[in-house]
Amino acid sequence: MCPDSVEPSRAEARRAQILAAAGDCFRKHGFHGASIAQISKTAGMSPGHIYHYFENKEAIISAIVARDLERFLTLTAEIRSACNVREAMLARVAEGIDECLDQATAGLKLEIVAEASRNPHVAEIVHEADRLCRESFALTMRDMRRASGHQDDDQTIDAMVEVAIAMFEGLQIRTIRNPGLDRGLVSRLFQGALRDLFDQPA
Repeated sequence: MCPDSVEPSRAEARRAQILAAAGDCFRKHGFHGASIAQISKTAGMSPGHIYHYFENKEAIISAIVARDLERFLTLTAEIRSACNVREAMLARVAEGIDECLDQATAGLKLEIVAEASRNPHVAEIVHEADRLCRESFALTMRDMRRASGHQDDDQTIDAMVEVAIAMFEGLQIRTIRNPGLDRGLVSRLFQGALRDLFDQPA
């Protein structure tokens, strides 16, 4: 491996280490309760190392949101490239449900949304990521509906996207409120509800 390729790889590993530590601290202590000192201790590095990669905690949130956005955009692009978009989307639903029902993941996302409700800068980050997610999801939804013979206007597609997203985000709240929910049964019923949504008449 050439020397030039080592440093970027090490930097990415350090960034991922910081994001994991920050996510853990944000979940446990909240955005305001989690200090850079706590994050650095959890990450096993000095505060100076944290500031080398991130200007402040808002920059860390921005990186967490950007990471999740990249994963979602990659996922929807993969679904659109499938031979059968509908079945490809439904095949990935279980993966999305599992992620939403993971309490650690749900707790972090809800903490970021809570901070967005009171912090205009974080709100901008969250709103822009949400816009890009909805746009990519809408493209995927339109491709799937057209392949099934439906011709929908933009308002219908946008509404279907909002409903689907609300269903997934609702799971995050439910797994925090009711950690003992029957995941298997909820997952099966959830997939059935999504099938009904996807097959709505135009």
